[in-house]
Amino acid sequence: MESDRKFAVELATRAGKALAAHFRKDRELLDLRKTVKEITTKYDKESDKMIAKALSEKYPAYNVWTEESGVINRGSEYTWIADPLDGTVNFASNNPLFCVTLALLRKNEPILGVTYAPIIDELYVAESGKGAFLNRERISVSTTEKLEECYAYFCEGGDKNRLRTGKINGAIYPKVRDLRKLGSAGLEAAWVACGRGDAYVTTKIEPWDVAAGVLLVREAGGKVTDFRGGAWKTERSDLVFSNGRVHESILELVRDL
Repeated sequence: MESDRKFAVELATRAGKALAAHFRKDRELLDLRKTVKEITTKYDKESDKMIAKALSEKYPAYNVWTEESGVINRGSEYTWIADPLDGTVNFASNNPLFCVTLALLRKNEPILGVTYAPIIDELYVAESGKGAFLNRERISVSTTEKLEECYAYFCEGGDKNRLRTGKINGAIYPKVRDLRKLGSAGLEAAWVACGRGDAYVTTKIEPWDVAAGVLLVREAGGKVTDFRGGAWKTERSDLVFSNGRVHESILELVRDL
């Protein structure tokens, strides 16, 4: 696993630095992000191509699943899953909160996760049973126990039903200290893992957006479930990430929404 970790860290870092080289240097992106919320830039595609190629060359027998290229199913119990640019709108808007996420799954369960945010220089790494780390320092979730003291994040993921997401926000916001949005699922999960937030709620989120974050939060001592308390699966889903202490309180607010 050590060689897998080193490779994943090197690849995520290389992809992140390639994105950073173009950050705030392409004025056309500002016009692009004004047209639609969900955009894919040429930089998403370039990063995806780099990651998919490197993974297939290094692990020719493993499945590879990336946001832009889709699934290469080789019948293995191991799958690499990646988001080559998580937070595309932020990237296009000159907002530094974007990242590259990469995870290795065994039988659809994450055993290695890497999240790299190049502009803010944050590298998150988690291995199953070995803890979670930010820039090589061990991290843990917050100790907040009361919902009214909770700082939560929300992201609508792929949910286009604004009435529904409005109801979810309306259910959570009055009950917590504050409700915020970063614009990057990878970082929202990572910030729960390192204790900057106490919970993260997201709807219809894709597995490549959160696979690394699921392991980060788990290994940092937190909890991840769907809205009904079920385990995370490699499918589009509604999820709650938390420090574990406020988890049931959050579920009570969103379970039937």
